[in-house]
Amino acid sequence: MHDIRRPRAPLDRIPPDILCAADYETVARAFIDPATLAYIAGGSGDERSLAANRQAFARRGVLPRLLRDVCGGHTRTALLGRPRAHPLLLAPVACQGLVHAHGEVHSARGAEATDTVMVASTLASCPLEEVAAVGGPRWFQLYMQPSREVTADLVRRAERVGFEAIVLTVDAPVQSPGRAARRAGFTLPESAGTANLAGYPAPEGRVLAPTQSRILDGMMREAPTAADLAWLMDVTGLPVLVKGVLRADDARALQRAGVAGLIVSNHGGRALDGVPASLDVLAAVRAAVGPGYPVLLDSGIRAGSDVFTALALGADAVLVGRLQMYALAVAGALGVAHMIRLLREELELCMALAGCATLADITPDLLCEAAPC
Repeated sequence: MHDIRRPRAPLDRIPPDILCAADYETVARAFIDPATLAYIAGGSGDERSLAANRQAFARRGVLPRLLRDVCGGHTRTALLGRPRAHPLLLAPVACQGLVHAHGEVHSARGAEATDTVMVASTLASCPLEEVAAVGGPRWFQLYMQPSREVTADLVRRAERVGFEAIVLTVDAPVQSPGRAARRAGFTLPESAGTANLAGYPAPEGRVLAPTQSRILDGMMREAPTAADLAWLMDVTGLPVLVKGVLRADDARALQRAGVAGLIVSNHGGRALDGVPASLDVLAAVRAAVGPGYPVLLDSGIRAGSDVFTALALGADAVLVGRLQMYALAVAGALGVAHMIRLLREELELCMALAGCATLADITPDLLCEAAPC
């Protein structure tokens, strides 16, 4: 097994060379083992979708309005009927113990300090009860388990400790470390991501016939279906959002099924390689479900201007994944809180210079084709 110890321990201060949120990606290289960094930063396959996520933001610029009074402006919004101070959420990133001994607990502390919704992963390094004990707004990201009894128990545990919503991830039933991580020698420790699943019986193995596919008949036999989604919404009284939406027809079907909201995501380029950037399909998903229905964007956020762009194309809020891990590795909870504050201030700066006092003022006509670099 590969040694995942970091070259440097997390700091108890913010490094002076962190000037913007994206700087955490550069600085984190000194705090994360190279093989582990290759796993976190990498994507699947040839990493086309990983690259597309950033290229989609780079292709778009802002065409500001002039002479607008933005004094008294703010970033306040509402999600699932609850007021929020800003449209930033911490994405459900698994195995945060890879970069910090207290993983998700420190991410939760950073979220709580900044009034940020944290979406805690099923495949966490810390139990969901420990994350909830920190306080602050929180949603629980669910991977359907082979046993419905285990899945239902995970949901009941989340309900008991005050999680406000369930986020069902549907786009990555089969996943493995990308090629870059494998070439770097990364091996996911057996204990990684099992904190929430400890104590449950191991799934029973299944012997495949020689004519059966290891992937289609093996790995995919427990992949969630529409029937599983309907069952889940019967099991819980919490709002259920679906993460991994890229198609307008899927968006309409999920809306009709009673899902509380959608997260447009290509899993950060870590699921099916070659799918489009999340940002590039956002407007079509928004048009499919109409105004007023919760639509969030995940994948590719590195700056406040990216948040602005996503909101202009129809997102109500965005989720931040890799930056969360980089900030956690550099300075724990302090780093996570600082990263969120930087993103919020970058968004406010973009709003001010574009003539937008509130998030409602951020509309598609503010975007243009970006000037070539």
